[in-house]
Amino acid sequence: MQRVDIVKWVATVIQLIGYGFTGLNFMPWNIYAFLVGIVLWFMVGVMWKDRAIMIVHVGAFLSLLIGYINA
Repeated sequence: MQRVDIVKWVATVIQLIGYGFTGLNFMPWNIYAFLVGIVLWFMVGVMWKDRAIMIVHVGAFLSLLIGYINA
């Protein structure tokens, strides 16, 4: 398995944990999980040179940041 595949699957699992934490109302742990997942998925976008993945995860990060600031 290539490094990018490992990062991709770790990021996916962490994102799913973030969704689970949200459903269980484990605040702020859900945000921490989402932030780690976002960073890892952004790294996957960089490794693949896939701008769409990078842009989506920059947008996700900004959404979390703005939500955190407004909370």
